[in-house]
Amino acid sequence: MLIAFHKPYGVLSQFTAEAPGQRTLAEFGFPKDVYPIGRLDADSEGLLLLSDELELNQRLLHPRHAHEREYWAQVERIPTPATLDKLARGVVIQRRKTLPCRAWMLEPQPQIAPRNPPIRFRKNVPDCWIGLELIEGKNRQVRRMTAAIGHPTLRLIRVRIGGLRLENLPAERWKQLSREERQALLK
Repeated sequence: MLIAFHKPYGVLSQFTAEAPGQRTLAEFGFPKDVYPIGRLDADSEGLLLLSDELELNQRLLHPRHAHEREYWAQVERIPTPATLDKLARGVVIQRRKTLPCRAWMLEPQPQIAPRNPPIRFRKNVPDCWIGLELIEGKNRQVRRMTAAIGHPTLRLIRVRIGGLRLENLPAERWKQLSREERQALLK
């Protein structure tokens, strides 16, 4: 079984809380014996996969399989093409250079429903949405990468894994993947 979930802001990518009051996957009524494939930080949103098939974890997450993950990051200030190119070539975070990726300005800028709670707004600091396509997924990697180039992430949404897009799956909803969606994901 393979499930796509639109993880909302503030939910841990696990079934048990680490502290009182934390929201977890346990509140969303998933079938028994599924577990998350990969993670999204509590303050990140978007596509999270869950499965009861252990072999999918390695197949979808290890960089040697070059399984793409696409993120939309709302960042402070407007990055230049040169800054995005630097990001794409890889940046050093935690004494390690990230693998090359694809980085671009989203044009047109997406119209995304406000987050609850809303992101920090600063009247004198513009923001914009950029796209990033990675084949690796280290802890808080996108946030660390954008901070390393001077454009801290304000909001982060994973919109695609492999050939599977988040599309119109509403926040806090999940669905079992059809045969066609599964094939799109795994190709």
